[in-house]
Amino acid sequence: MEQTVDLHLHSSVSMDGELPPEELMRRCAAAGLATVALTDHNSVRGVAQARLAARVHGIRLISGVELDCVWEGSALRLLGYGVDETRVVFADVEENILRQERHASGLRIELIRKCGIQIDGAWLCGHARDGVITGKLIAEAAMNDAENVNSSRLKPYRPGGSRSDDPYLNFCLDYCTPGGPAYVPIRYMQAAEAIRMIHACGGVAVLAHPGAGNALRVDELQRLADIGMDGVEAYSNYHTPEQTDFYRGQAEARGLLVTCGSDFHGKGKPYIGLGGIRCDDSAACVDALLARMQRTASMLLPVKGKAT
Repeated sequence: MEQTVDLHLHSSVSMDGELPPEELMRRCAAAGLATVALTDHNSVRGVAQARLAARVHGIRLISGVELDCVWEGSALRLLGYGVDETRVVFADVEENILRQERHASGLRIELIRKCGIQIDGAWLCGHARDGVITGKLIAEAAMNDAENVNSSRLKPYRPGGSRSDDPYLNFCLDYCTPGGPAYVPIRYMQAAEAIRMIHACGGVAVLAHPGAGNALRVDELQRLADIGMDGVEAYSNYHTPEQTDFYRGQAEARGLLVTCGSDFHGKGKPYIGLGGIRCDDSAACVDALLARMQRTASMLLPVKGKAT
């Protein structure tokens, strides 16, 4: 069956996304998608633009966001569907994270250089987005710098190396995440706060790709449900068929929503295409999500500080 739904998309508003919101919607239409959600990292700035373009192309757009947060000491990402993108709180969250990321950018460069890897600072600054230099951008600069041609540290990421399947992402994971030599911590909100914020803005909180990285256990899913999580992204490019069946079953057993999303970024994740996920009943997933969104919105009280 042709996939017509993709509820996890990133535009260029995300630091690691490629396509502007308008172009993303055009590509969605060309790919035959009928219902999509824009879920940029910690930002809703692209939703209004995407909505206008979606109307032109006859696509149903669900407003969304993907919030970085912390759960029991571990990193977690929550998707917020149907959120009111005019709420000032989203701009506050985005600016707080951008401020931290800009500061961390310089520290990352220094730490990478201490590892003996040459970095062209001018090139990085010229290619940074919103003043942020990500681990993947550092990887691109390092891999393409002639001074690093014979670097033993970069050998695993070059063609034929053990980490060459996705070299920029793997470099970022190895060097710039917890435990890596160039890791710089960013302070994110707690998961409970993220869920409350999504609900307060009229949205539905869904756990993104729970099987990726350190897969969540059953007891952790239950505790997240206990603090208000509404659903689980069971259908994901990062899940094996067995993981998909597991998380779908766990969600259904707890009365949680089941959603499907590709986590499309463009060239940042070239192996992920629009709508490139298997979903047994995407129409039912969308119907259940829309019904929950409507119920949440009907209970929403006016929130002080709404943008005008």
